Amino acid sequence: MPRVYFQSTPDLSREIHIQKSRYNPCRRTRSLDVVWARRRQLVRKLEAEGAESPTQEPERESWDNKFQFLLATIGYAVGLGSVWRFPYLTQRNGGGAFLIPFFIMLFILGIPVFYLELAVGQRLRKGAIGVWNQVSPYLGGIGMASCFVSLNVALYYNTIIAWCLYYMFHSFSAHLPWSECPKEYFPNKSYVINEECEASSPTEYFWYRQTLDISEDVNSPEAFNWHICSCLVVAWVLTYLCMAKGIASSGKVVYVTATFPYVVLFIFFVRGMLLDGMQDGLRHLFTPDFKMLIDPVVWLEAGTQIFFSFGLGFGGLIAFSSYNPPNNNVFRDAVAIGLLNAGTAMFASIVVFSVLGFKAHNTHNKCLHQRELELNASLVSYLGVSGVTTAAPEVTVPPEVYNRIFRQLRVCDLDEELANSSSGTGLAFIVFTEAINQFPAAPFWSVLFFLMLFTLGIDSEFGTLEGVITSIVDLKLFPNLRKEILTGIICIICCLLSMVFAHGAGNYLFILFDDFSGNLPLLIIALSECIGIAWVYGLRRFCDDIEMMTGKRPHWYWMFCWKYLSPFTMIVILVASIIKTLMDGAGYQAWDAEAAVVVTKLWPHWAWGVICVLVLVSALWLPGVAIAKFFGINVIPPEEAAWFPVADMREMHHVKPHKVTELERTLFAMHPDGSEGFCLRSPPYEDEETAVTAIGELEDPWKATIRSSQESRGGTRSAEEP
Repeated sequence: MPRVYFQSTPDLSREIHIQKSRYNPCRRTRSLDVVWARRRQLVRKLEAEGAESPTQEPERESWDNKFQFLLATIGYAVGLGSVWRFPYLTQRNGGGAFLIPFFIMLFILGIPVFYLELAVGQRLRKGAIGVWNQVSPYLGGIGMASCFVSLNVALYYNTIIAWCLYYMFHSFSAHLPWSECPKEYFPNKSYVINEECEASSPTEYFWYRQTLDISEDVNSPEAFNWHICSCLVVAWVLTYLCMAKGIASSGKVVYVTATFPYVVLFIFFVRGMLLDGMQDGLRHLFTPDFKMLIDPVVWLEAGTQIFFSFGLGFGGLIAFSSYNPPNNNVFRDAVAIGLLNAGTAMFASIVVFSVLGFKAHNTHNKCLHQRELELNASLVSYLGVSGVTTAAPEVTVPPEVYNRIFRQLRVCDLDEELANSSSGTGLAFIVFTEAINQFPAAPFWSVLFFLMLFTLGIDSEFGTLEGVITSIVDLKLFPNLRKEILTGIICIICCLLSMVFAHGAGNYLFILFDDFSGNLPLLIIALSECIGIAWVYGLRRFCDDIEMMTGKRPHWYWMFCWKYLSPFTMIVILVASIIKTLMDGAGYQAWDAEAAVVVTKLWPHWAWGVICVLVLVSALWLPGVAIAKFFGINVIPPEEAAWFPVADMREMHHVKPHKVTELERTLFAMHPDGSEGFCLRSPPYEDEETAVTAIGELEDPWKATIRSSQESRGGTRSAEEP
């Protein structure tokens, strides 16, 4: 459809010129954010006058301010894994020594890939599918794989939120229901304690029996769990309300969901520092065992924790950064958020183990007391004298008898008690709740704890779904469907699918999704992203784009990570994970109601079929789209590049054509003619000041607006004149 130009009035033409002339690219103190906002206002005014938008596209959403973007990204990246997985990994893998591989992996894997995703999203201003399809039509499968992984993860992640809601609702009571075993009363007012609870513990019984109503294995779903079903519905309704208006609504929600966990962590930190035994927990957590560093599993778990704690490969970071102004400093954001993520994980570890140290201290003291009672009873039985104690001076016990009695007593080991801490749901719903039971005013602390878990989970949830919805909107699959309606439809479908977790075997399916739906596919996706940028799109092109946006070229270290170090690390983690799974086997923790203990069972054959589907439904998109494109089939329809102020950005940052250095030529095979590659050289890339860039640009809308106004009046002046 040809452009329909409007008849410009002198006042409107003058306003266009004023808006353009007020922005001087040479003034570095002038933020491009102001021009970006005024451009949106001008477009709306032009459309109100009956003219067509200069870009011929609907305006893209944007954050209200930089702080909103930072909170949304922090809330997305800092999730439940920082609170309930990192402390467990630290104490299991050498204590303080684990921080060495953790921070090494942070700087060779976490921050580089985080930086890459933020930069490519801000530059191309699209969701994951649109971004990778524009980088290369052969790489469009990366975006599709990200969408399917995000959907799979969003299904089971909201189940955690439903569990948190269930516990939080039960915390609003004077007496916590998991503080003691339930009693069965008889007509004569006598009672018996539930056998399953008495054989385990009140917290385990409430989790496995009253919350999950768990079955004996994954093959026995048994009864439908209506109270978890209700909590799932509430969780999905809350997710929709947070996302209904896109970032206009989720951008406001993050002011609460991203900051509240830090407030609660600080409150728990102060409370934990005042608890008896907290020093034992911190000692156990951070005492270094440097011998663990030679164990390759420690490095594997450090890399895996870094990778998944940042939320890499989901497409959510690309979607969030696509709403940024074009001159946002993505490097500063990546480093700041990466360090904050690591700092949060360490701070949460201190909080968790100060509380667990208090729990272990109390349990150890009770054990010592019981041990003393057992010793007294054994001595009384041996001597046959009532009332004899170990302190009685007139009683003499032969050393061999005393040693035999001591060997029969229970063992009280404080370190062993601390080592029994678990991760994931076991830490949150069993171990930590048992510690909270011993707090004064326990219901208050329980509400705070599960409200913190809820806020940690909900912003990661809508950050994950945002990557899916943004990609669907950018592809214009449903061009006449408003975004809030599309979001509602997706949430309803996901809510219905998530009901597979609301029955007796639902927790086992949750474990299956948690172990396999994201781990391997996300590693493959992030590996493909690094290869796509460094080896297909070209490092020089990518660095030119970053220099255009930030005014500073990336350091050679980040280029080295993108091209060599990060891909190599991900390949090692991927191969090691597959080998470890094949050697150790794959199973799940099932609850044995008769013995009241957790037992390990192997997945049945049909579960392995589900595992293959979960992995392949995401991973097969990468080769599938490339093969289809090779045969001339466009699985993802091509679309125009989003508008980007290339000329203005280059003027603003005084960007000049980059001359290849000797280091770049040696390390990255960059050549003066613009090509790259050691053996197979890519086509030359000419970095022209006024031409379209690596992916292609639309005409500058400022100039197009003024030019169209002058042409409609028959004028011939240049776009730079009033």
